[in-house]
Amino acid sequence: MSSSVLKPPSVKHKTLPGKLQHIWTSIDVQSTAVLMTLAIIVGLGTGLAAVLFIKAIGLVTHFSFEQGLPQFLAPLGPIWIVLIPILGALISGPMIAYWATEAKGHGVPEVLTAVVMRGGHIRPRVALVKSIASTFCIGSGGSAGREGPIVQVGSALGSTAAQVLKLSTERTITLVACGAAAGIAATFNAPIAGVVFAMEVILGEFTIHYFGTVVVSAVAASIVSRQFLGANPAFVVPSYSLVSAGELPFYVVLGVLSALLGWAFVGILYYLEDRFDSWHIPDAVKPAVGAIFVGLTALLYPQALGTGLVSIGQALQGALPWTLLLALVFAKLIATSFTLGSGNSGGIFSPSLFMGAMLGGAFGYWVHALFPGFTGGVGAYALVGMAAVFAAAAHAPLTAFLIVFEMSGDYRLILPLMITVGLSTLISQRLRRYSIYTLKLVKRNVPLERDRDVDIMRGLRVGEVMTHDPDVVYGDASLRDLADALIQTRHHGFPVLDRDGRLLGIVTYDDLKLATAGGSGKGLTVADITRRDVVTVYPQDPMSKALLMMSGRELGRLPVVDPENPTRLVGLLRREDIVRAYRHAVLRKLELQHEKETLSLGHLTHTEVFQIPLAPGMAAVGQRIRDLHLPPQVLIVSVRRGAEVLMPHGETLLQPGDTVVALTQQHVATELRRMLVSGNQIPANPVDGNSASGLPVADVKERDRV
Repeated sequence: MSSSVLKPPSVKHKTLPGKLQHIWTSIDVQSTAVLMTLAIIVGLGTGLAAVLFIKAIGLVTHFSFEQGLPQFLAPLGPIWIVLIPILGALISGPMIAYWATEAKGHGVPEVLTAVVMRGGHIRPRVALVKSIASTFCIGSGGSAGREGPIVQVGSALGSTAAQVLKLSTERTITLVACGAAAGIAATFNAPIAGVVFAMEVILGEFTIHYFGTVVVSAVAASIVSRQFLGANPAFVVPSYSLVSAGELPFYVVLGVLSALLGWAFVGILYYLEDRFDSWHIPDAVKPAVGAIFVGLTALLYPQALGTGLVSIGQALQGALPWTLLLALVFAKLIATSFTLGSGNSGGIFSPSLFMGAMLGGAFGYWVHALFPGFTGGVGAYALVGMAAVFAAAAHAPLTAFLIVFEMSGDYRLILPLMITVGLSTLISQRLRRYSIYTLKLVKRNVPLERDRDVDIMRGLRVGEVMTHDPDVVYGDASLRDLADALIQTRHHGFPVLDRDGRLLGIVTYDDLKLATAGGSGKGLTVADITRRDVVTVYPQDPMSKALLMMSGRELGRLPVVDPENPTRLVGLLRREDIVRAYRHAVLRKLELQHEKETLSLGHLTHTEVFQIPLAPGMAAVGQRIRDLHLPPQVLIVSVRRGAEVLMPHGETLLQPGDTVVALTQQHVATELRRMLVSGNQIPANPVDGNSASGLPVADVKERDRV
């Protein structure tokens, strides 16, 4: 008997000795207790990673700008400050290009892509490459934040833990969100903001279902970071408050300015990213080219290098002149856009806070100079501007509120914060629908919808669903030929090609009916009535994009074309294709859910799940399940028939090609297959040297009720 026939889905624990095997098989890895334990482990691991990352950046920064490279490069004069970001980019660029391209940019879009398209699966190497590349980028002066890399590292840790334990997609995504929350909590010493960031940005929803585990992970990370980095707020901020109600209109103006700055930041960053992506030079050297502009900016304004946290603290203290504050807004905008747009690694959180603090400080300087009697100081406007610009760029107002509160430890500016942040977010959403995090997903045609139907179709591409080699008509055919083709194929429309095979457009029954109304249409060809302004899709496009196109324009079919040659037809996506794909996706989802539940039951009962295919000639073929007289040690959990998954009951008739999925013990499964082949009954209590007890007799009745 072939050993490949009776194969449980997972037998890794078989290699564990004695007691360890018993402990492993008794653990339900899908349980809430295990999930909470993993959330704590992910939080602790992310917190430790954040501490090491911050320390490493400090060491590289010290070598780059204090003791090391400055002395070596001193003979070059001031130009040395231009060379250091280039040297760092020459280290980080090849790492990203050759080891993990997901480490490119500011990290969070890659996490969102993993959540939306891959069920939260992130390659483990991403955590290592992202942290090392970002260390060299930021430490050598690259204008980027620390939080993006740590969010990606934490998410990768959570995803890796889920993959090792083969957790469900839902639990995998939960652990990814735990890692993201832990990253923000550890980097900024802001656990509440970390939780809200994970819910608002990563998950896109606030539910109790995720809340508990995310909170636990953020707290664990914050404990670790406070132990090693201290428990003080990120910035020492003087006591600020709203001086008078007459000051609120100025905060409204600041909200508008912040929205415009956030909008400009997103636009410039992605404009440069598109330009660098389309530039035909090796990806490994593109960050070094961007670093040239970072270094040139630093010649005038060295404060724009790195995270800029020191300059933010000075702005909050009101210690910088307004001219420098205003200049640093644009210097940071340029430096960050070239750093991340060229493909280097870092985050956008800190740069957004930096630009907001400088904008708010410059604005507050003039407001207070003109109306000193009823306006607050420069630092108050800098503090509010921090939150407003980040909210405008990220479309995450709740995270913006809380990050400022926790980083400053001051809650007395709540009214100005609410007005400014709310207004900047609203205006920014009107100017651009997508945030700095989601715009990259849109450019990649990654669906952002979170409803159940789109979720089911999320993993499918157009090329997997479309009709290959569809029926077509040629443009020089007569309308009579078109009518005959419609009758013969019973289609309602066709793609139209010219004799060279180029796509001309789409023609439908309605087009033919309109052209021949009243006896007209004589002498016309199909090309004369073809709709040429057709909407097309590519094979690699997600199905959610095609669904939105078809529903929004009430289309019955979409031509699928070659991305490199949009006139070459490679397939046709029809409504029938979508219905069939949706049905298969639903069945597959039910099957996976059913397998997960039966595997969990197997852990609880010390049994395993076996799949036994039925071939023609087996004794069980043509029998009903109740006629097999199965012993109580066997539980038939499902019968797979083609693309369908049948829930078995006593009257289920077994057919050739069916796969019986049974929950039982190894030795009983061997006897079960022998019985299904030959018809011999299984002994009442088969043993194989292990006195393992079977399922209780009560389970037989439960099985028959399924």
